Amino acid sequence: METAQLRPAAARATPSLRYLPVSLFGSVMSVAGLALAWRLASKTYGADLAVSNAIGVAALALFVVLALSYLGKLLRHPELVRHEFSHPVLGSFFGTVGISVLLLSSVIGGYSAAAQLVVWSVGTVVTLALSALMISRLLNGNAAPTSVVPAWLIAGVGSLDIVVTGGALTADWTHEVNLLAAAIGGVSALVFFVLIFSRLVHQEPLAATMRPSKMILMAPFAVGFIAYVNLVHRVDMFAALLFYFALFLFGIIGYRLAVKPAPFSPAWWAIGFPMAALSNAALTYANAVGGVVLHGVAALLLLLLTAAVLVLAARTLWGLAAGRLLTA
Repeated sequence: METAQLRPAAARATPSLRYLPVSLFGSVMSVAGLALAWRLASKTYGADLAVSNAIGVAALALFVVLALSYLGKLLRHPELVRHEFSHPVLGSFFGTVGISVLLLSSVIGGYSAAAQLVVWSVGTVVTLALSALMISRLLNGNAAPTSVVPAWLIAGVGSLDIVVTGGALTADWTHEVNLLAAAIGGVSALVFFVLIFSRLVHQEPLAATMRPSKMILMAPFAVGFIAYVNLVHRVDMFAALLFYFALFLFGIIGYRLAVKPAPFSPAWWAIGFPMAALSNAALTYANAVGGVVLHGVAALLLLLLTAAVLVLAARTLWGLAAGRLLTA
């Protein structure tokens, strides 16, 4: 009888693609963001460009592996993918796929401008389509208060990432697309931020596994800083306000996660990209304004980002090797 009771547990513990979460694409965003941060650091501090290139190759390889794996899940377990896509919380993480493609376009841009434009165009179409779908779904009403989570911001931040990664493109039509994306991303991110902040204040706390996603609250301001600077081609007072508020939120949320850390899970990758966006913003701001303090802050954020991605990668690989990552 004991053997019979143990068999279901053993079966549930068997790693399977059916348990691959779409949120794991957040790891691609984090690694690609790290590559772009080190590319900026090579210009600012003279860091070896090979570091950025190596991290960029790792991000590309990671995306290919995850894309093929999730395609396998779609072919073998389409009902699970449909459930994940229609879920009021998990569905938001599909936006990480489009954002990953956008960030990888900037990584590829270091090798080929033509390839960058093609990949950016694909990422833009995917991101805008998912943003429209997710926002349209929310307008149906009857959303439970507990489903209002930081992951909702992915739809808005994703549109801003179109501007972040496409600001250097020179075609006339890309400028108009960037303006469209900035309008969608800026307004929707602001609306969602207010809704989520209100939910966090007035409703029950997030589940332990969802606590790391609070770092996404910082993303609209860090990503918004880069997007705004890419549009106006200067760092002005409004850009500075976005940067400093992102830094303020990072201090608060980072401290809370350090004091009361959640158990490790793939959800921890939610901290990677917001930290990468803040690191890139800090490097850009320090280059524009100057000063030892600002450059010190930018260097510290880059080191924290690098350490965070390395730790997350090590924990993820260890969980995969131990057979704990892709289990129920």
